[in-house]
Parts: sequence; structure tokens; C-alpha cells
Amino acid sequence: MTAATLRAGLVGLGSMGRHHARVLAGLEGVELVGVVDPMGDKNGWAQGAPVLSSVDELIALGVDYAVVACPTALHEPVGLQLAEAEICALVEKPVADTVEGARRLVEAFEARGLVAGVGHIERCNPALRSMRARLEAGELGDVYQVVTRRQGPFPHRIADVGVVKDLATHDIDLTGWVTGRTYTSIAAHTVSKSGRPHEDMVSAVGRLSDGTMVNHLVNWLSPLKERFTSVTGERGTFIADTLTADLTFHSNAAVATEWEALQAFRGVSEGDMIRYAIPKREPLLVEHELFRDAVRGVSKDICTLREGLRTVEVAAAVLESARSGNTVTISGEELVSHGS
Repeated sequence: MTAATLRAGLVGLGSMGRHHARVLAGLEGVELVGVVDPMGDKNGWAQGAPVLSSVDELIALGVDYAVVACPTALHEPVGLQLAEAEICALVEKPVADTVEGARRLVEAFEARGLVAGVGHIERCNPALRSMRARLEAGELGDVYQVVTRRQGPFPHRIADVGVVKDLATHDIDLTGWVTGRTYTSIAAHTVSKSGRPHEDMVSAVGRLSDGTMVNHLVNWLSPLKERFTSVTGERGTFIADTLTADLTFHSNAAVATEWEALQAFRGVSEGDMIRYAIPKREPLLVEHELFRDAVRGVSKDICTLREGLRTVEVAAAVLESARSGNTVTISGEELVSHGS
């Protein structure tokens, strides 16, 4: 082990925590020195690291950073404890279960100048990273619309939040990240069909700061698992499938269709379709490498707590719109509801 090796800890050994443990245990330049889980490690997911019963024990071991993968409601207290101990943190998404809690975490880490990030893993998906680079290069021209669909069967591991905070936060974050824009308004409807206290389906229409239209459909009620993101602009449409990490481009070429029946069905112009060949590395490994490098001070390519706060604010606006039946304006500090 070299002097540059970072000492890392993990809080939580659940459905995401076990994957974090696996990646941390093999991450170059990092030593996993302790895992906190009051339930122990009956499945052997800690990769041989000591299993501790409290965050205090982890802090006492002396760690450079910790990954927070406990239930969402515990993100704030655990994060504040780590900030108080001057320990950098990578917090699973959403950063907190309330806007106020997310804001307190931002203030705690920023006040101490600590590196802290949120595990919005879609930012590390190869298809979306390629899409973002192409959008930044202007390959699509002006962007008109972003559409996402994220649906699948109910995950029984989730009990503390509904589909908006658990799943829609992925789409909210990736939309702002790939476009480089912020949300300015949202209108949403939710339904609860699974007999649980939280919503399990949401449909939302929003607007970004440059006028781009956004549509999100997210649910836990479909036997079909789908992770679809499309961005349409003046030169065509990018479509990302983040389950397979495929990115395709449908161009707006001016090739006239002469066959009359087909013209009526397809429209009058048809362009090329390209499926890009992109390296497909595991998104969680990429996320950990980027955070490790941020802690070392050699990179800043992470989702910051402040960006995570913005996502929680938009999620709160989605829920407020669904509750009130109104379109909600998002200013960053407060949500303003407008009657229809």
C-alpha cells in the first residue's frame, strides 16, 4: 500500500451498499477499512472489512471519506456526523428526504471545505456520458425536448419513500446534467395503486431555463423494465437506453419519400440512424473512480451536494404539483404554486 492510499468507509450494507462494498474493496488507491451496519453482515457482503455497529466506530478508525448507503431518512444525520468529523462523503441519492435536510448537508460540508457528492449513478452511464459530450459539442443544435421513461416492477427493498424520490430523482438529475439547464416549472400527477403509503406512479411535464420541454413517466407498476431517455433538437434525436448503455442518433435528413402510402405514415423526410460504439464500463466503478479523484483534488467531475439539493427541490415541486393540482414554479429557494 502506498502513502497515497485513501482510507474509505461504508455506511449501510443493503441493496446498494453491498455493491459499494464490492467496488470499494477492489478500487485502486483505496482501502476499505470499515463497514457500518447494525444488522451485521450475515451475507458476507463486507468483502472482509471489519463490520461496525455505529458511525462513531468508523470515525474512530480514521477514514478519508465514507460512502453513505443507508436508508434515505438517515442520510442527513449520518452525513452531518461525518461533516462534523471533517470526513468527505459520497451520499447515495436522493441526498436527503427533505429539501431542508439537503440544505443542511450542503451547508455542513461546504462550510468545512470538504469534498462531498451524491450518487446519481446515471451520470456515469456510458450512453448518457456520450450523449452529454455530443450535446455540449453542439451535435444536435438547439434542444427542444427531453423525454424520459423509467418503469418496472415494484422493488420490495423500498419502504421509506415513493417513486418520485426513489426513481424520478434519477431522471431529474440526468436531465439537468445532460442539458446543462435548470428546471423552472413542473406540473405532475401521481397515483398510488400498490396499497403502500407513497405514490407508485408519476407523470410530469416541465420546462427548463432555456425553454426546453421535459416529460417524465416513472412507475413501479409495469412488468416491463424500461430506462429510456430521448433528447430532440433541430438536427434530430438522441435516444439512450441506460439498461444496455446504447446510444442512437436519428437525424433529420431531407430525403424525400416518393412512395405515397409510406409518406403519409412516416412523414416526408427520413434520415440516417447511427448506433454509436462506446466503451461500456460499470457505472458504479466509474462513479467511485471520479469521487476518489475528487477527494485527491485531481478532478471535480462529481454530482455535488448543491446539485443534489436542486434535484430534491424539483422532486418536492413534483409532489406539491400532484397534491395541489397546480403548476409549480421552481426558483431554487421556494416553490410557488399557480392555480390552473
